[in-house]
Amino acid sequence: MKRDAAEALEGDVTAAAAVSMAVPVKYMLGVDVGSTVIRCHVYDKAAAIKGVSAKQVEILHPQPGWVEMDPESLWTQFVDVVKEAVQAAGIKMNQISALGLATHRATFLTWNKETGKPFHNFISWQDRRAADLVKSWNRSFLMKAVHGFSSLLHFFTRIELFLMASTLTFTTQHIPLRLAWVLQHIPEVEQAAKDDNCCFGTVDTWLLYKLTKGTVYATDYSNASTTAFFDPFKLQWSVVLGKLFSIPISIFPPVKDTSHMFGLVDAEIFGEPIPVTALVADQQAAMFGECCFNPGDVKVTMGTGSFWDINTGSRVHVSRTGLYPLIGWKIGKELTYLAEGNASDTGNTIKWAQNLDFFTNAEETSRMAYSLVNSGGVCFVPSFSGLQIPVNDPCACTSFMGITSSTTKNHLVRAMLESIAFRNKQLYETIAREVDVPITYIRADGGVSKNSFVMQMTSDLIDKTIDKPVITDMSCLGAAFLAGLAIGFWSDKEELKKLRQTDVVFKPQKGPKEYELTMNNWTKAVQRSLHWYSQIS
Repeated sequence: MKRDAAEALEGDVTAAAAVSMAVPVKYMLGVDVGSTVIRCHVYDKAAAIKGVSAKQVEILHPQPGWVEMDPESLWTQFVDVVKEAVQAAGIKMNQISALGLATHRATFLTWNKETGKPFHNFISWQDRRAADLVKSWNRSFLMKAVHGFSSLLHFFTRIELFLMASTLTFTTQHIPLRLAWVLQHIPEVEQAAKDDNCCFGTVDTWLLYKLTKGTVYATDYSNASTTAFFDPFKLQWSVVLGKLFSIPISIFPPVKDTSHMFGLVDAEIFGEPIPVTALVADQQAAMFGECCFNPGDVKVTMGTGSFWDINTGSRVHVSRTGLYPLIGWKIGKELTYLAEGNASDTGNTIKWAQNLDFFTNAEETSRMAYSLVNSGGVCFVPSFSGLQIPVNDPCACTSFMGITSSTTKNHLVRAMLESIAFRNKQLYETIAREVDVPITYIRADGGVSKNSFVMQMTSDLIDKTIDKPVITDMSCLGAAFLAGLAIGFWSDKEELKKLRQTDVVFKPQKGPKEYELTMNNWTKAVQRSLHWYSQIS
């Protein structure tokens, strides 16, 4: 009798093992196409990284102030990164449950609807070819009339859409005037737009189009909201801006939920028809990966640039100083808004200094800065792409000031790291002053969040605790989370919260007043760097 029971048990174990072998363990793919790097992470059910691959994005500078990427080269790199990450994980493509795609924002392309061939290279969010156009529009009588009329309408109606229009100011980071520049300077695009043969797309739309071999043309609400061409109140492409800039709305893609079944990857590309179940803008992806799901939650991503985002819940924040209202994500009936401020040159600054042999590895910079009591009076203004809020000057120049004969590389490096922390303070204070949602906590991610000097100084300057997670590539994780929710790989956001792990918590060690003299000198350096260029093109 005992023998029969043992044999039965053994049979059950064997059968279970057979089933386990027949049903392979499933994984999620999170891909982040950043401004400088494409990353792919393979995640298991516990959100542990099982495989990684990354490639540098090739940036083109055909003219001063122009920043471009070759769309076909980007596509090839994207495919290679995905294949290499899956291979590094030691799994097969049929074990991938779905793919989530996070992409950097406000970089765009137009292509021929019939042939699928691009009319030009991607024009990056850092591109400043339209700076003169931006300046002339912002100073134009028409914009003054829009501001005045909108202010009047807001006074009588208290409708926030009119308040937003009354403070509307364009920058080179916004797509409308760069797209207007394209229509004015590339006749093929202008004609294709007239003939309804032109497709507009941000990076997500192009990659989805390529993944599905042209069968799916779409974007999501988070990416659409970053174009400055999308109405966050009506949740549609802005007809008003279309008429203002003579850009037909027909060139823009349909807008879908962030966590959504967009389509299947053509099987010829990866050997399997992998579902694409999330498109999300990179900063919104990082916000989701940090589990900043509630109003007042703040995250700062320090990568190529620094991006401060606060969850404003179901309400659009209308800014008077330049904070940008964004859609964080849309999942079914859930619609979450964010307010964002950014500084464009964070990782850019460190990379530039590395290229000049200030140091061999970026990890050295924190040690170099801590080796000194101060920067020796040296101030650095990080303005390779102009200065954003609260300064708002696309013509500001990058500069070192206060250099003496005793200045060393360490002084210069410390001054650069201090400038990143000072810009963080400016952005935090703008959010704290303007957004009427109490801040709950601050979480940091991105490559520069690994720099203990920048993190500690930022914590000191804002007098707040900052939580850095174990995984700092949050855009990949956020994209995977959103994709996983769409197919039930993860059940809900409460499960996701349990998967996030804290690495270091930075607490204020010095009072903000101890930095007062240094920041005052830095502020003077910023003022002397403004309006340096008469034109950017």
